[in-house]
Amino acid sequence: MKLADLNAASREAFTAALGPVFEHSPWIASEAWAARPFSSGEAVFQAMEAAIASADDAAKLALIRAHPDLAGKAARAGTLTEHSRSEQQGAGLDRLSEEEFERFHRLNAAYRERFGFPFIVAVRNHTKGSILEAFERRLGNDQATEIHEALRNIGAIGRFRLLDLLRG
Repeated sequence: MKLADLNAASREAFTAALGPVFEHSPWIASEAWAARPFSSGEAVFQAMEAAIASADDAAKLALIRAHPDLAGKAARAGTLTEHSRSEQQGAGLDRLSEEEFERFHRLNAAYRERFGFPFIVAVRNHTKGSILEAFERRLGNDQATEIHEALRNIGAIGRFRLLDLLRG
């Protein structure tokens, strides 16, 4: 995908091309379209982040909840989006021992019970061990801190995905 093509695209084509950048949330690309023309990939990303920032709390929570559990049921069933599958594989989450899988399962359940949404971390920045450490540490946070952390990590994930698309 070239920047010139994005700048010339209709809202529908732009949304189709960039909708997958944020998990099951094409509304972000649709909102960002209005900020064209873009001078760089970073400008596209900033427009997408602005769309998230201007969204109401319900939309932000829906964005967070659109993400799968790490090494969860969707991963085992093979129903992750292509981006999520690749990212989780890159962190080794597709090669967990039964003990590691059980630990992820327990942490996912505890986190969802405490916060009402999945634990989100930009796994490209992590190993299995550092993900588990972050899981344990962040379980001690309050709700507002975790919403902020989830959205910050979603931004990092989105930046990686967008730059991958623009590089082709």
